[in-house]
Amino acid sequence: MTAYKDLSKEELLELKNGLEAQFTEVKAKGLKLDMSRGKPSAEQLNLSMGMMDVLNSGADLICEDGVDCRNYGGLDGITEAKQLLADMMEVPKDNVIIFGNSSLNVMYDTVARAMTHGVMGSTPWCRLDKVKFLCPVPGYDRHFAITEHFGIEMINVPMTPAGPDMDMVEKLVSKDPAVKGIWCVPKYSNPQGITYSDETVFRFANLKPAAEDFRIYWDNAYCVHHLYEDKQDYLIEILSECKKAGNPDMVYKFSSTSKISFPGSGIAAIAASEANLKDIRDMLKFQTIGHDKVNQLRHVRFFKDVHGIVEHMKKHADIMRPKFEAVIEVLERELGGLGIGSWIKPLGGYFISFDSMEGCAKAIVTKAKEAGLVMTGAGATFPYGKDPHDSNIRIAPSYPTPEELAVAADIFVLSVKLVSIDKLLGNL
Repeated sequence: MTAYKDLSKEELLELKNGLEAQFTEVKAKGLKLDMSRGKPSAEQLNLSMGMMDVLNSGADLICEDGVDCRNYGGLDGITEAKQLLADMMEVPKDNVIIFGNSSLNVMYDTVARAMTHGVMGSTPWCRLDKVKFLCPVPGYDRHFAITEHFGIEMINVPMTPAGPDMDMVEKLVSKDPAVKGIWCVPKYSNPQGITYSDETVFRFANLKPAAEDFRIYWDNAYCVHHLYEDKQDYLIEILSECKKAGNPDMVYKFSSTSKISFPGSGIAAIAASEANLKDIRDMLKFQTIGHDKVNQLRHVRFFKDVHGIVEHMKKHADIMRPKFEAVIEVLERELGGLGIGSWIKPLGGYFISFDSMEGCAKAIVTKAKEAGLVMTGAGATFPYGKDPHDSNIRIAPSYPTPEELAVAADIFVLSVKLVSIDKLLGNL
């Protein structure tokens, strides 16, 4: 294929006419397709329907340590649920607190506690003149929404194939006491699908923060979300690395079963050092007497142990893998060699990250919407919704059916081509 930039004005105009005819044809179909968020499909949700049958009115709801799940108590969560998520998160059970259905909620509360009461006796952030967070970009829009909500200044840190630019992270963290945290999705990152390298994790664990209350917000949302059995990324465990480096308190590790069981009715957890967990418990006891133990028990009875989760996730992968491969195939076939876009083929997670020519992302998303395809807003993967290059687009293949996905991918590449041609013509 000839790169678009090597085509003459006449060739570009001729190409545009043909593509516009195709676009008009697609638009006339009145399609309604959605690739906007990483929602599991109905087929994936059906995998967990057996969970609805493991408990009934005749079930024994007493835990292995004698706790009645129907009653008050258990601030930390039931022992079996702590063991289940501890094994999934690769940490000791005593380093885990089980929460409700949403790890996002846990992250929000963790930032809120720091704002109002400080971290382990440090000055509450609300009393400080300036609080800053480092934000690897492109990244997770809901992370950025939390820090923006609290008025925390966000600083872009570029992602590399090995994770965030650690030279920049080390420099900012060590020199500026106003830098209190960094958002991380370390495995199959949102949206690029990048897993942090061993060296990156090691450098995180060995950070020397200027702020005593600096924390790494390690959101390992996709820790078991592989697409392939024979090709899987490996991530070093951050808690043990921090402990080895003499920084045991520097990390909060988050995870949940949101895209494993039911997104609206899963269980979430935080893993951290004993000192951090004491600090969290001391404030959590004013907030709740304990989270939903019946749901925790339901998850344990359904999955039984971490091996049950691994086998369950193989079924998810069987549904997700063809969808990812279908999108990648269309991108490679239709855009390969044209020089108007690049993408990463991930081995897990929920997204495909696409980078258009500079200044084209917003127009591509708008164009796709004209033809009935809704995508995540361009810029969403950056703090304040501002992509300085207007190039990153997050593709979420999980929710549509395979048939819908094939049509959606065709609309997307058609939109990329048309907007790119207009961009090149405008530059002539």
